[in-house]
Amino acid sequence: MRLRRAVLGMAGLVVLSAAMAGCRQTAGESLPSKVPTDLAEPVPGIAHTPPDQIPPNAVGCAASPTGDGQQVLATVSDPAAPRITISVPDGWTSTPGTGDTALTLTGPLGMSATVTIVPTDLPPDAAFARYTAGVGGSMARRKFSVTGAQFCGYSSEQLSGTLQGPSGGIDFAARIAHVRTNTRQYLIAIHLQGPTGLEGPTGFSAASSTLTQDFGVVIP
Repeated sequence: MRLRRAVLGMAGLVVLSAAMAGCRQTAGESLPSKVPTDLAEPVPGIAHTPPDQIPPNAVGCAASPTGDGQQVLATVSDPAAPRITISVPDGWTSTPGTGDTALTLTGPLGMSATVTIVPTDLPPDAAFARYTAGVGGSMARRKFSVTGAQFCGYSSEQLSGTLQGPSGGIDFAARIAHVRTNTRQYLIAIHLQGPTGLEGPTGFSAASSTLTQDFGVVIP
């Protein structure tokens, strides 16, 4: 009887070991292409925005800017796209863009920024995840952080970090928001970058605080 129990116990260990070996990922193996959604980390900054009918030229958000800076309108040629008003730091210049680029901005000390308003068929979490994955392109990320930043009922995030560029570190900051109109959804992105180590009242941190704060939104 004891011998039989011992044999059964050893058999159970063999089965358990085999099952664990089948679940282990070794170097060089890839994860399954479909990951269960209940295992994915929640995306921060997501707000529930019901698809209500919006009156023409409705003010979706009347943001109250803080600090220094000038209020600048950012629009694209798409007549259905939201129009936004952002804060631009003193000493910066802004130029209307083309296509999905609403504005290009140039600041001191090698800093620059872009404002894009891009139509998307993705919900906020997926749109944010795709944008975040593309930040920096092929450059390595030395630091990276994402925080939720909902405003006026819109899904929104603040991104910041440091990339490893060919000639040294590149600091970046971005404010992204998902805005629904009566006909489409749009991903708005204000993206700022500059050489690492720019301090002072005209440095990177000050510019980031101005550019990536809450902004005004008008729905056509």
